[in-house]
Amino acid sequence: MSVAIIGAGVGGLTAALSLHAAGRDDILLLEAAREIRDVGVGINLPPHAVRELSELGLGGVLEKAGVPTKELAYYDPSGQLIWAEPRGLDAGYKWPQYSIHRGTLQRLLVEAVRERLGPSSIRIGQRVTGVSTGDDGSAVIAAIDQTADRPVSHTADVAIAADGIRSPARDSLYGSVTPLASNGWVMYRGVTKAAPFLSGRSMVIIGDETQRVVVYPIADGVLNWLLVRPKDTTRAEAELGNWNVPVSTSAIAEFVKDYRFDWLDVHHLVASSSESYEYPMADIDPLPRWVFGRCALLGDAAHAMYPFGSNGASQAILDARVLAYELATAATVDDALRGYETQRRPVASQVQLANRRQAGDVMARVSALARSGAHGDAATELQDVERRYKQLAGFDVEALNTRTSWSVSAASR
Repeated sequence: MSVAIIGAGVGGLTAALSLHAAGRDDILLLEAAREIRDVGVGINLPPHAVRELSELGLGGVLEKAGVPTKELAYYDPSGQLIWAEPRGLDAGYKWPQYSIHRGTLQRLLVEAVRERLGPSSIRIGQRVTGVSTGDDGSAVIAAIDQTADRPVSHTADVAIAADGIRSPARDSLYGSVTPLASNGWVMYRGVTKAAPFLSGRSMVIIGDETQRVVVYPIADGVLNWLLVRPKDTTRAEAELGNWNVPVSTSAIAEFVKDYRFDWLDVHHLVASSSESYEYPMADIDPLPRWVFGRCALLGDAAHAMYPFGSNGASQAILDARVLAYELATAATVDDALRGYETQRRPVASQVQLANRRQAGDVMARVSALARSGAHGDAATELQDVERRYKQLAGFDVEALNTRTSWSVSAASR
């Protein structure tokens, strides 16, 4: 069985590695970029994502490249602690939680794919424009070969569309452009060389329902920061779905000029960043279907979500693992694709909606309690929200530690 994967991001690369581990070797990744570079800023990998990557044999490289998160702590805008909880191994998981540069993670996955599937398994410069079903039921992928500036086509038994929030493959299958939804907030992101703070492995969320800052280390001496706040209506709106629009760092630093605490000077951290990026918050509404004939959607193409809860890339990793498991163990390809959608679409759709709630009413309730001096009640609210979110997204401690593996043994292939 041949498989073509559209997009060499975290989801697509994990799908390739998972399929290879499940006994498939006729796999081709089609990547639009002419060069795969270390771009972006930090990313969090909670234990449910780390478990899957570890079972693919990547635990050692993650340990060397990432920072194991020790705790998550919420603070109000004055720097007063509302609530904190342990994370990763410190919370009783069998797997750590890692913070890592997104570009580093992608590079590690690319290296693993090329080592295991061969250097030609990733074909760059292939800008896919659409997917259709051939007369024999196979998936036909139309693309522009940007290295030669000519149209090309690829045929496979199964196509996996992992080409992001603005997926041309998804839109061709639906027959229309999937609209991106925005809540009117903007995320600003950057990385700064800086000394450790608090435990040295802490992830903090500071602010209220009007503005929030998240800071965590992604390497020795490197802190990742992001700031979310309502968009400035006096400025032209940036392009939805584009993660890498540069913006003035000094302008962003002004937003946090009062966020100076004895344990972390956020203003100095942001002002010291060499570059910053602007990303208008965007997601898509939950989709009614992910499978069209022999083509399946995966990752942001299937369930792009607001970046709360560290679950965008994590859910893509889970997609990849379940899809590979189903393709290896189901009686037919069609049964496998149906099984994949049945397992993953309801869960990911609920995470999408939960992330919308986290971006809105959850922080409004917590912040109102904190402003009234009821930090204990605010802590209880946060604790309850985190508990329910972990259950929903698939990383409740007991459930994750005891869940059956999605790795495929040789006997079950």
